[in-house]
Amino acid sequence: MSVRLRQWKNKAGKVEEAWQVDFVFQHTDGRKQRVVKFSPVQTRRGAEQYERDLRNALLNGTFGKEQKSEELITLATFTQRFLTFSENNNKNSSVFSKRQILKHHITPFFGEMALSEIGPAEIEDFKALMRSKRSAARARKEAPTKAAIRKRQNADAKPLSLKTINNVLTVLHKLLSLAEEQRVISQAPRVRLFGKIAKPAFDFLSFDEAERLVAAAEPEWRLVLLVALKSGLRQGELIGLQWNDLSLPQGLLHVRRTIWRGIEGLPKGGRERTVDLPASVVDALKAHRHLRGRFVFCQEDGQPLTPGKMKAPLRRALQAAGITREQGQIGWHDLRHTYGSHLAMRAVPLKVVQELMGHATIEMTMRYAHLSPDTRREAVSVLDRPSVPACDIRATRAVEASNHP
Repeated sequence: MSVRLRQWKNKAGKVEEAWQVDFVFQHTDGRKQRVVKFSPVQTRRGAEQYERDLRNALLNGTFGKEQKSEELITLATFTQRFLTFSENNNKNSSVFSKRQILKHHITPFFGEMALSEIGPAEIEDFKALMRSKRSAARARKEAPTKAAIRKRQNADAKPLSLKTINNVLTVLHKLLSLAEEQRVISQAPRVRLFGKIAKPAFDFLSFDEAERLVAAAEPEWRLVLLVALKSGLRQGELIGLQWNDLSLPQGLLHVRRTIWRGIEGLPKGGRERTVDLPASVVDALKAHRHLRGRFVFCQEDGQPLTPGKMKAPLRRALQAAGITREQGQIGWHDLRHTYGSHLAMRAVPLKVVQELMGHATIEMTMRYAHLSPDTRREAVSVLDRPSVPACDIRATRAVEASNHP
C-alpha cells in the first residue's frame, strides 16, 4: 500500500493534513503510470481501500472513465433517485421529512456540486453554515454563490439546533451511501454527527389541568381529548382508530394503524400494540357510538379527521380551561406525554409504560423516570429498615428447606 498522511502549511501558516494515495502502476504493455490522489475518506483504512479501487480501475481499463461519469451527476440530479428509493423503503412521513430537509438545507448548498466533489471538507463547511444560519436556503437567497454563502455572516439568523443539524446530516449520509451502493461514486465520505445532544424538554398537563381540559372542551371534541389523555395514542393513531379496533367488554384498544396526510400505514415502529383502557374511557366510548362509518373519530361525512381540523378545537379547549404556557402552546403530542407522565407519577413500572406507549426501546421511556419520586423514595427506604440478625436468617432458611425438601 502507498498511502501517507500528507502535511502542509496553508496561506495563513496553519498546518493542514490529509490522507493521500501515491503509487506507480505498470500496465500490461510495460507502460508505467503514477497516480496521486487525495482519498475521499480521510482515514488510513479509507485511503487503503481507495488505492485498491484505483488499482482495480486501472486493471479493468475504467480508470478516469468512471470519474468523468461521476462528475456529470450532481446532488440535485441524484436527489430524485434517492427519493424513489425512500418511497420504496420508508414510510410516508419519513419520505416527507427527507423531502423537506433536501429542499431547505442540503440541495441549496450541495445541489450544483458533483457527488464525487463532496468530501469531508465540504461537509464540515456545511455543518458550520448550519450552526450559524437559519438555513442554507435563506443564505442562498441573500448570496448567489456557494463561496459567498460560506463567507457571508448573517447577524440576525437563528442557529439551528444540534438535533436538527444531526437530522440533516443523517439524510446527507444516507444519500451519499446510496450513491456508493448504486456505484454512482466509488466511496461515500464519512459524515460526522454532533454527539451527546441533550434531549429536548417536553411539556405535559398536571392531573388537575387534564380534568379541566376535558371538562372545558366542546361536546363533540370531549371524547377524543379524553382518549388521547388516557390511552397515549399518537395523533395519527387517533385519526386511524376504527370501531373494530375496540374490545370494550375487555376494556382493550388495539392500535393497528396510523393515518398521516390521508395515507394509512402501520403505527410508528411498524408494530401493532394493545392498550388497556380505564373504565371512564370505556363508558364514554360506549355512549359515543355513531352511524357515520368505521372511524371512531370522524367528520360529518364519515371521513377521517385531519391534523388541521384538530388544531383549533384543542386550542379553544385550552383557552376555555385557562391553561397557558410561557414557552409555546400545548399540542396533541403533549397529551401523549401527559399520559406517560401520569403513569410514571402513579408509580407504574417503566417497562409497563414502554409497552403501553409502544416505545421501541426503554431509553425512550426513561424520559419519564424523574417523574416518579415516590417510587425512588420507597426503594431507598429499605436501607433504613431494622437489620435482621444472622441467626434469624438461618432459622428462616431452615424452615423453608424443611417445607420444600
